[in-house]
Amino acid sequence: MNGLQQATTRALRLLAPNPSPMTLDGTNTWVLREPGAAGSVVVDPGPLDEGHLARIAEHGPVHLIVLTHGHLDHSEGAPRLHELTGAPVLARDPALCIGTEPLQEGKATPVDGVEWLTVLTPGHSSDSVCLVLPADRALLTGDTVLGRGTTVVAHPDGRLTDYLDSLQRLRDLADNEVDVLLTGHGPVLDSPAEVLDYYLRHRQERLEQVRSAIAAGDEDAASVVRRVYADVDPALWPAAEMSVRAQLEYLNA
Repeated sequence: MNGLQQATTRALRLLAPNPSPMTLDGTNTWVLREPGAAGSVVVDPGPLDEGHLARIAEHGPVHLIVLTHGHLDHSEGAPRLHELTGAPVLARDPALCIGTEPLQEGKATPVDGVEWLTVLTPGHSSDSVCLVLPADRALLTGDTVLGRGTTVVAHPDGRLTDYLDSLQRLRDLADNEVDVLLTGHGPVLDSPAEVLDYYLRHRQERLEQVRSAIAAGDEDAASVVRRVYADVDPALWPAAEMSVRAQLEYLNA
């Protein structure tokens, strides 16, 4: 359906036209609207693509733009969408905010009836956040959790210690408050606890592989990547190297 998907009662997905090995099918832009309400909240408008931003505006009126983090595939279009709609831009990083104060942990002020809880989840990036929609028992994950595969710890801004703590926070939420994950890239996931258990287990397995690579004589991140990620498309090795640098920092600490 042209990339449109009604994922939950309050969340519509618009798929941005920026597919790549890093962004999977493209960035998921989420349009949140309380049933019967006129206005909407847009999460992650994505790249600076006029066609995509026009489609978002068509699902307005947009009363607020929220960023899960500042990476350009999620945030680049926010200033232009602000120009198109007049909606303020809300983010954890003050430098990305337009007309509003930065995101804070906890319950946010409802916008046109849309209610959410902000969970600070640094790790993929230092400014990453996730948003819980209590009425839909849904979690917007940004890049903290992807719809396919696993995410990058974007060292040096992202840190593995933070990321493991953030995954555990989300795992705790999955037991009682969340039934579905609305991801920043890839499909919607309906087994949050299982997904987060896999993410935590995968990180521990990668750490063991990095330890083994160091024991085998690999002395830098690039050589560790060649050994540990030998079965991964080499086009993704630069991203893998960021994660390996984060893992080495973690192990050295």
